[in-house]
Amino acid sequence: MTGPDFVDSNVLVYAYVSTDPRKQGIAKDIVRRAIAGEGAASTQVLSEFATIFLHKFSPPARPEDLLQLLDILSPIALVPLDRGTVRRAIEARAAYGIHFYDGMIVAAAERGGCRRILSEDLNAGQKYFQIPVENPFV
Repeated sequence: MTGPDFVDSNVLVYAYVSTDPRKQGIAKDIVRRAIAGEGAASTQVLSEFATIFLHKFSPPARPEDLLQLLDILSPIALVPLDRGTVRRAIEARAAYGIHFYDGMIVAAAERGGCRRILSEDLNAGQKYFQIPVENPFV
Protein backbone atom coordinates (compact mmCIF):
# COMPACT_ATOMS: atom_id res chain seq x y z
CA MET A 1 0.00 0.00 0.00
CA THR A 2 1.27 3.46 -0.84
CA GLY A 3 0.49 6.64 0.99
CA PRO A 4 1.90 8.54 3.92
CA ASP A 5 2.79 7.13 7.30
CA PHE A 6 0.33 8.03 10.05
CA VAL A 7 2.35 9.55 12.91
CA ASP A 8 0.99 9.05 16.43
CA SER A 9 1.47 11.61 19.20
CA ASN A 10 4.11 9.56 21.04
CA VAL A 11 6.42 9.92 18.03
CA LEU A 12 5.96 13.70 18.05
CA VAL A 13 6.65 13.90 21.77
CA TYR A 14 9.84 11.82 21.52
CA ALA A 15 11.08 14.11 18.76
CA TYR A 16 11.04 17.10 21.09
CA VAL A 17 11.44 15.65 24.58
CA SER A 18 13.13 12.38 25.39
CA THR A 19 15.54 10.98 27.89
CA ASP A 20 16.41 8.33 25.32
CA PRO A 21 18.68 9.76 22.57
CA ARG A 22 18.08 6.73 20.33
CA LYS A 23 14.30 7.15 20.41
CA GLN A 24 14.64 10.89 19.93
CA GLY A 25 16.81 10.43 16.84
CA ILE A 26 14.34 7.99 15.31
CA ALA A 27 11.40 10.28 16.11
CA LYS A 28 13.16 13.35 14.67
CA ASP A 29 13.78 11.49 11.42
CA ILE A 30 10.12 10.47 11.21
CA VAL A 31 8.98 14.05 11.89
CA ARG A 32 11.37 15.42 9.24
CA ARG A 33 9.93 13.00 6.69
CA ALA A 34 6.35 13.84 7.75
CA ILE A 35 7.02 17.56 7.35
CA ALA A 36 8.47 16.79 3.89
CA GLY A 37 5.16 15.22 2.86
CA GLU A 38 5.68 11.57 3.77
CA GLY A 39 3.51 11.64 6.89
CA ALA A 40 0.06 12.49 8.15
CA ALA A 41 -1.55 13.05 11.52
CA SER A 42 -4.92 14.13 12.84
CA THR A 43 -6.20 16.92 15.03
CA GLN A 44 -6.47 14.32 17.81
CA VAL A 45 -2.72 13.65 17.53
CA LEU A 46 -1.93 17.37 17.74
CA SER A 47 -4.32 17.74 20.69
CA GLU A 48 -2.62 14.88 22.54
CA PHE A 49 0.79 16.40 21.77
CA ALA A 50 -0.32 19.78 23.17
CA THR A 51 -1.90 18.19 26.24
CA ILE A 52 1.29 16.35 27.09
CA PHE A 53 3.37 19.52 26.84
CA LEU A 54 0.89 21.64 28.79
CA HIS A 55 -0.06 19.20 31.54
CA LYS A 56 2.42 16.32 31.90
CA PHE A 57 5.67 18.23 32.30
CA SER A 58 6.88 20.11 35.31
CA PRO A 59 7.14 22.93 34.66
CA PRO A 60 4.62 22.87 31.81
CA ALA A 61 5.61 24.18 28.41
CA ARG A 62 5.11 27.87 27.88
CA PRO A 63 2.21 28.44 25.47
CA GLU A 64 4.40 30.49 23.12
CA ASP A 65 6.92 27.61 22.91
CA LEU A 66 4.18 25.10 22.18
CA LEU A 67 2.70 27.38 19.52
CA GLN A 68 6.13 27.56 17.89
CA LEU A 69 6.33 23.75 17.84
CA LEU A 70 2.87 23.54 16.27
CA ASP A 71 4.02 26.00 13.60
CA ILE A 72 7.01 23.76 12.86
CA LEU A 73 4.66 20.78 12.51
CA SER A 74 2.12 22.64 10.37
CA PRO A 75 3.30 21.18 7.02
CA ILE A 76 2.26 17.69 8.15
CA ALA A 77 -0.94 16.69 6.36
CA LEU A 78 -3.91 16.58 8.72
CA VAL A 79 -6.66 14.02 8.29
CA PRO A 80 -10.02 15.62 9.07
CA LEU A 81 -12.08 14.04 11.84
CA ASP A 82 -15.84 13.99 11.49
CA ARG A 83 -18.90 11.89 12.22
CA GLY A 84 -17.70 9.17 9.85
CA THR A 85 -14.36 8.95 11.64
CA VAL A 86 -16.11 8.57 14.98
CA ARG A 87 -18.32 5.81 13.56
CA ARG A 88 -15.28 4.00 12.15
CA ALA A 89 -13.50 4.32 15.52
CA ILE A 90 -16.46 2.60 17.16
CA GLU A 91 -16.23 -0.15 14.52
CA ALA A 92 -12.49 -0.49 15.28
CA ARG A 93 -13.27 -0.83 18.96
CA ALA A 94 -15.85 -3.52 18.24
CA ALA A 95 -13.63 -5.39 15.78
CA TYR A 96 -10.33 -5.23 17.66
CA GLY A 97 -11.20 -4.47 21.30
CA ILE A 98 -9.08 -1.33 21.34
CA HIS A 99 -9.74 1.88 23.25
CA PHE A 100 -11.98 4.35 21.44
CA TYR A 101 -9.21 6.94 21.03
CA ASP A 102 -6.91 4.31 19.54
CA GLY A 103 -9.80 3.53 17.22
CA MET A 104 -9.79 7.20 16.22
CA ILE A 105 -6.12 6.83 15.25
CA VAL A 106 -6.94 3.76 13.16
CA ALA A 107 -9.94 5.47 11.55
CA ALA A 108 -7.94 8.61 10.74
CA ALA A 109 -5.11 6.55 9.23
CA GLU A 110 -7.60 4.68 7.08
CA ARG A 111 -9.32 7.89 5.99
CA GLY A 112 -5.92 9.44 5.16
CA GLY A 113 -4.97 6.52 2.92
CA CYS A 114 -1.96 5.82 5.12
CA ARG A 115 0.23 2.83 4.40
CA ARG A 116 1.05 2.21 8.07
CA ILE A 117 0.63 3.62 11.57
CA LEU A 118 3.81 4.56 13.45
CA SER A 119 3.06 4.20 17.15
CA GLU A 120 4.26 2.45 20.26
CA ASP A 121 0.73 2.44 21.70
CA LEU A 122 -0.93 -0.06 19.35
CA ASN A 123 0.09 -3.69 18.76
CA ALA A 124 3.12 -3.65 16.47
CA GLY A 125 2.69 -6.07 13.59
CA GLN A 126 -1.09 -6.13 13.83
CA LYS A 127 -3.25 -4.85 11.00
CA TYR A 128 -6.32 -2.75 11.74
CA PHE A 129 -8.60 -2.51 8.70
CA GLN A 130 -5.63 -3.67 6.60
CA ILE A 131 -3.31 -0.94 7.94
CA PRO A 132 -0.27 -2.39 9.72
CA VAL A 133 1.13 -0.86 12.88
CA GLU A 134 4.85 -0.45 13.28
CA ASN A 135 6.61 0.53 16.48
CA PRO A 136 9.55 2.52 15.08
CA PHE A 137 11.44 2.28 18.38
CA VAL A 138 11.96 -1.50 18.54
